[in-house]
Amino acid sequence: MSGEAWIIFAVFWVVFVTTPGPNAVNCVTNGMTYGFRKSLPGVLAILTQATLFLIASAAGVTALLAQAPGVFYWGKLIGAGVLIYLGVRGWLNASKPVSVKPVNARTLYGRAFLIATINVKSVAGYFAAFTQFVQPDVPIWTQMVVIMPTALCITALSYLGYTAIGAGIGKAALGAVLNTWVRRLMSACFVIYGILLGSASSPGRA
Repeated sequence: MSGEAWIIFAVFWVVFVTTPGPNAVNCVTNGMTYGFRKSLPGVLAILTQATLFLIASAAGVTALLAQAPGVFYWGKLIGAGVLIYLGVRGWLNASKPVSVKPVNARTLYGRAFLIATINVKSVAGYFAAFTQFVQPDVPIWTQMVVIMPTALCITALSYLGYTAIGAGIGKAALGAVLNTWVRRLMSACFVIYGILLGSASSPGRA
């Protein structure tokens, strides 16, 4: 990958992972509820999912999914249902006091990984990125040496930033009326993303 191609790819990836979507909403919510440090397992889960998706894209799995509309369709509906469920549950619990029980890192990791993975249309986003930036005449794994560190570093910075924003909101609004409405806004975003995921056909946001 040339220097110019790397810059174009890096700019594309910045836009891809910083445009607010379910992952960003989950990071903000975690930061608000648990604070920055305790929310880091959620960011790690997103990086795990991103690594797996990048490897799968390089192996051609996304091309296979794109040619299997039945699998894609049902996966999209399941993902939409989970997001809507999380949104409705979050809205109903928004007015309740924030739990101060010890946070289970495994639970945070598992939930974040689930949210990242069920956003099925992000698979199409990864596939689109590869069709635009991977050179067919160069061995794919040689290119991945450049692509993966770039993508993962940008992804980490993006979602660490969203988590920090959530932690800042939580400190400023903890226990206040604003906190309830911000939490409801985050929950509404889950519902909206679920509806969009279930109804649209273009690549979604990660």
